[in-house]
Amino acid sequence: MTDSIKILVVDDESVVVRSCKRILETEGYEIDGASGGREAIITMEKKAYDLVITDLKMPEVDGITLIRWIKKSRPDTGVLIITGYPSQETIKEALELGIIDYVPKPFTPAVLADVVGRAVEWKKKKVPEEEAKKEEEFPPSMIAELDKMIKSHRNKPGCLIPVLQRAQEMVGYLPPIVQKRISKGLNIPAAEVHSVTSFYSFFTMTPRGDHIIKICLGTACYVKGIEEVLGKIKENLRIDVGGITGDKRFSLEAVRCLGACGLAPVMVIDHDTYSAVSPKKITQILDEYQPVSK
Repeated sequence: MTDSIKILVVDDESVVVRSCKRILETEGYEIDGASGGREAIITMEKKAYDLVITDLKMPEVDGITLIRWIKKSRPDTGVLIITGYPSQETIKEALELGIIDYVPKPFTPAVLADVVGRAVEWKKKKVPEEEAKKEEEFPPSMIAELDKMIKSHRNKPGCLIPVLQRAQEMVGYLPPIVQKRISKGLNIPAAEVHSVTSFYSFFTMTPRGDHIIKICLGTACYVKGIEEVLGKIKENLRIDVGGITGDKRFSLEAVRCLGACGLAPVMVIDHDTYSAVSPKKITQILDEYQPVSK
């Protein structure tokens, strides 16, 4: 159950609003729609929402203007954006404003449900400031090495993503304490560091298993039955997307594209790509990553 999560979908294309409403209502969410930023603001002045999903390019009041209003007037409301251009400069501006994630156009039901589900979980896990201070402890030698790496990239254009990549290699993931050190070391706002970390699927803020399973939820894979494959993996490992097995051997992630649409349905384990996967193949594939009995 979603505990009556209220979501407002904002897009000047009515077909997008209807599609989101149809998909998300089956997931148990309460969905309203707005045809543009102006209507969204009027609606939000009368009703509170947990999440807003908004397009960026809209007449009169565009998505960026709407996000600014939300951050000022409804700061507890999470924001997702719908876009067909995730690499555009406007996406960078949206990230800096503190959006949680984005939904690519065109989207499949699986992708939309996955992105919204993770956004809801992220909001639920946000803790009060005093609890956030109870951060993980890392060995002093690791912290020293991390600070040295950050210092070596300081003042270099476009350094944030390379630093996050290197930090994740060193630590294994990017918890709040690591993000804060990067923010301070590079003199970049903490909100921007967090936004970039949560925006790109190759970054993780939680520990990962020894073997990382990535399931593609893109259109080609969805049409060819990737949801049944995902269901079989969940059943075998007894974890959900974003989870890690009790023995920390596997972690399961969903991504929007693996760049191998011609091989659909596709999944990747570590650096191994599996094409045309089916539920029947899953047990055999996973067994290849189990420890060898002596």
